[in-house]
Amino acid sequence: MKSKAAVLHEVGKPIEIEEVDINGPKAGEVLVRYTHAGMCHSDLHLQQGDLPARLPIVLGHEGAGVVEEVGPGVTRVAPGDNIVCSFIPSCGTCHWCATGQQAICDLGATILEGNLPGDRWPITGWAGQYGAMCMLGTFSQYGVIHQNSAVKIDGDIPLQQASLVGCGVPTGWGAAVNTADVRPGDTVIVYGVGGIGSNAVQGARFAGAKNVIAVDPLANKQENALQFGATHAVSTAAEARDLAIELTRGVGATSAILTAGLVDEQQVSDGFDAISKGGTLVVVGVSPMTEPTIHLSGAMLTLFKKTVKGTVFGDCNPTTDIPKLLGLYQNGDLKLDELVTKTYSLKQINEGYEDLVNGELTRGIIVHDH
Repeated sequence: MKSKAAVLHEVGKPIEIEEVDINGPKAGEVLVRYTHAGMCHSDLHLQQGDLPARLPIVLGHEGAGVVEEVGPGVTRVAPGDNIVCSFIPSCGTCHWCATGQQAICDLGATILEGNLPGDRWPITGWAGQYGAMCMLGTFSQYGVIHQNSAVKIDGDIPLQQASLVGCGVPTGWGAAVNTADVRPGDTVIVYGVGGIGSNAVQGARFAGAKNVIAVDPLANKQENALQFGATHAVSTAAEARDLAIELTRGVGATSAILTAGLVDEQQVSDGFDAISKGGTLVVVGVSPMTEPTIHLSGAMLTLFKKTVKGTVFGDCNPTTDIPKLLGLYQNGDLKLDELVTKTYSLKQINEGYEDLVNGELTRGIIVHDH
């Protein structure tokens, strides 16, 4: 099958739109007609070289679509099903899945290589075998994925909104609700309020935080954060720290969540300084793989009993939490429509990522034509 796709061939170069060949599904695999794909910063990290990846690779790891065909042995979905694609696969049987930690399923080890389990490479093009970002490649009209990456959803949920729940929404929401374990009455600081941070704000408020302080240098992001439930919005980390101390009568923030597109050492230090005794710092945003970005006082960590945590997918379990989040959307408790700033065609993808870099988007969506 032929498919138009957005492909990264070389770090630092524009994303290219080209026609690729999609080989049909084998055992355990699913052919998906993608309808919508979210534009997440992580794909940009590959283009900018912050994350290592095997190239060429079809980008896109947040998306939704319709199952066209299934291979032998597929039990999770059937042709005609609407699905959300989870950028973290979940086999259900490895040590991590079996202990309720699907976000670190062993199958996730090769998501930046782009091949399916069994060293399968379903995509070919003029440059040979192509990988698919996070085993998905949602910036393509069609894709073959493993059933472990497919989550069936109700047919009446709009696929544009559903596509957001494959990455950005659970990553931010879960960082607050699961990783930071926000409780009623807490004071939470969220650093960076784009596609991930906006959902961390939503999660913190839903969990009952009394104060949610959003930090972003851009005025439009601050205003946006207030719409998603932030009680305060400031432009600097210093303002956030002082405000947290003032609001808590000297105690400080219960937790701080770092969701900036690229987390650096200063942000980690700022968040660590802002949390109270017994507080939790959650690192969500990535940083270059070979660059040390956490240098903290061990004495402060110990004597003030502070905690620093990393998280992927907001510690969510895709098979249960994706439908749960969509249920909250259906009930009006989770804002998804408001996350979408602008939609783009596939050929406009470089324009869309330029808008993202310029701080103009909460979330951009690729709408596929067929």
